[in-house]
Amino acid sequence: MPQAGIHGMVGMAVRKWTPHRTLLALGIVLGTMLPDADNFAVAFATVTGRSTEGLHRTFTHSLITIAALIVVFYILAAVFKRPSWGNLGLGLGIGMVTHVLLDLVAWFNGVELLWPLPVWVNLWEGVTPPEWWSKFMLPAEMLCFALFFVALERTARRRGTDGDYLGRLRFWTIIQGVLFVVFTILVYTMSKGFNTIFGALYLLSLILAFRVTVRMRATVEAG
Repeated sequence: MPQAGIHGMVGMAVRKWTPHRTLLALGIVLGTMLPDADNFAVAFATVTGRSTEGLHRTFTHSLITIAALIVVFYILAAVFKRPSWGNLGLGLGIGMVTHVLLDLVAWFNGVELLWPLPVWVNLWEGVTPPEWWSKFMLPAEMLCFALFFVALERTARRRGTDGDYLGRLRFWTIIQGVLFVVFTILVYTMSKGFNTIFGALYLLSLILAFRVTVRMRATVEAG
């Protein structure tokens, strides 16, 4: 799958082409990264000794799940009379569809597009990337988080938003850059234990990306 940071940057680009509605753009950017939250289920299954089969690129990448999510948000918006919640749900749906499309065209694994129906779609079936590339794609996650933060900072400076947060954002960008360098070395030198260390910090970085995006809502919705 493309790195979560790449999805976030794509979300920043996509939001420019959508109408200006409260929470819509925020939903789009969050939605582009949301499907990768299935890695929390994978991590839980791994830690508890359960099977991880059917947890990745399935329920969070399903068009059925996405449609249901949008409907739920619209119902909640109507019940609680919060129209912006409907915008948020629609934005999440747009972002998630963008994520799924990018996974299909830019990676070598399939997506269970209509989960819970067993409909796997893999446009790269039969293509196996070299081992060195597959390994490098792991630490590249941290690099892409850093690039996503850089994109947020540049947008904030251009729009004059979230100025009080840019110092903290730069700190997190540096941390992600350092993690990229460290994990690039470790992925080729550690014989075992790498996935555990990397997985834990990846999940923390994903949470950080969600938090940063929400914190910089003014920037995300500035257009």
